[in-house]
Amino acid sequence: MFISVTLYPVMPLPLNGKESNSVSVISMALPSTRICYRKLPKKNLRYPRRTKLPPELGVNLFLQKPKTGADTATDAQDMDSPEEEEEEVEDEQNTGADTATDAQDMDSPEEEEENEENTVFWDTDEVEAISSLFQGRIPQKPGKLARERPLPLPLPHKLRPLGFPTPKKHVKLASPRVVSSRATLSKQLYKNPSFLIGLAREINGLASHEDVSAVLNKRAPFLRKGSLSMTIRELGHIGLPHRALQTFCWAQKQPHLFPDDRILTSTVEVLARNHKLKAPVSLEEFASLTTRSVIEAMVKGFIKGGNVNLAWKLVSVAKESKRMLDSSIYAKLILELGKNPDKHMLVVDLLDDLGERDDLNLSQQDCTSIMKVCIRLGKFEIVESLFNWFKQSGREITVVMYTTLLHSRYSDKKYREALALVWEMEASECLFDLTAYRVAIRLFVALNDLSRAARYFSKLKEAGFSPTYDIYRHLINIYMASRRLAKCKEICKEAEMAGFSLDKHTLLQLSQLEKEMRSSF
Repeated sequence: MFISVTLYPVMPLPLNGKESNSVSVISMALPSTRICYRKLPKKNLRYPRRTKLPPELGVNLFLQKPKTGADTATDAQDMDSPEEEEEEVEDEQNTGADTATDAQDMDSPEEEEENEENTVFWDTDEVEAISSLFQGRIPQKPGKLARERPLPLPLPHKLRPLGFPTPKKHVKLASPRVVSSRATLSKQLYKNPSFLIGLAREINGLASHEDVSAVLNKRAPFLRKGSLSMTIRELGHIGLPHRALQTFCWAQKQPHLFPDDRILTSTVEVLARNHKLKAPVSLEEFASLTTRSVIEAMVKGFIKGGNVNLAWKLVSVAKESKRMLDSSIYAKLILELGKNPDKHMLVVDLLDDLGERDDLNLSQQDCTSIMKVCIRLGKFEIVESLFNWFKQSGREITVVMYTTLLHSRYSDKKYREALALVWEMEASECLFDLTAYRVAIRLFVALNDLSRAARYFSKLKEAGFSPTYDIYRHLINIYMASRRLAKCKEICKEAEMAGFSLDKHTLLQLSQLEKEMRSSF
């Protein structure tokens, strides 16, 4: 709504009969006859208005002065139709400059204070921080000048510049697949088992008057140090120790194959196993001069060849000369000496030597074999200690080791401890084999636990195992103890169908039980 100001001259009225010569001017403010009302925008326009364009790129919106309520009202008026904007411009041109000054004069001091409160003033630090987001790094305040910066992340391999091809000298550093594809024929054959065992078969096919050089000279470019050790062992398995010795003598003349301890130890073991190795006159002098690997090879050959006494002497001489042999050598020697009851004292000495060692290193097979020998000797505490040592080493315990310990506790008549081990096997989801079922059923018969014995007997058949004669006999004994004659006859019939014939003692007990049952009725 706009206001127009008009000036009108007025003649004064005579006062007391006198005329006044002055003229007064009266200003009258009248509203404009035209009243402007803001029209609401229509919803469905034929040509809808274009929305506001986004701000230009590069304009820092954060540094602009925030809008107040008056600015938002003017923005809403700017959204009017173009016709109304033209009319408003014409009305503004018709009004004079006095209207603008009058409008400013009409503002009250309270409104000015509200405008001052609505305005937001930015500090210099805030302006610098916001502007740095568009310019680069945020300026740091003094006091953090010596901060550690993290290392830059490596670029992806695709963004790296392509280098030169990998030279064939360093093919092994590139990729194992590349190595296998680019490797020469000699590198592929020198440790190929089929190639090395094929050499032994070709040597076996030679005539008696021919030397091994007829075969090996053709393959010499493909051999490396240690290659012929497998060939020599294969010749020993075939039963040709003299050909193994000829192969070793041929390798001694090849500068790229000898000296090599692997060929030497394989030859010594083959000759000792086939009784073709002459024992030295002075074992003490021999043990002090030769290497540990050769002594171990000789002991292994003597043990496999059945010459346990000579192996024991060599181990004793090595111990006196303070040559510590591998733990597996002791395990193999204990297993062989344990088979002879007259050698049990030697086994005890070897067990004491193993117990004193701090670097005990036994495989599961060696540990189980020592446990079986200790059960035969009645050294049940050694069995427990070996099992605990193996368990603390962090390796997985198999059903064979569990069964060996179960048999040890059963033999020591520790039935409750053995029963706890059975529950431990069940909790660890250890699959029972036939031997484990045999020992478990024997344990339940000793405990006179008929229900568990019958349950494990049915589990044995469900697992696909065929019961052995001792299992049938133990079940017959426990059923006879509970005076269940019908069940005894059923087990006897099943054993006969499996091809077993009961012993006379069991048949006599069955006949006595049957007579007692008839007499009781």
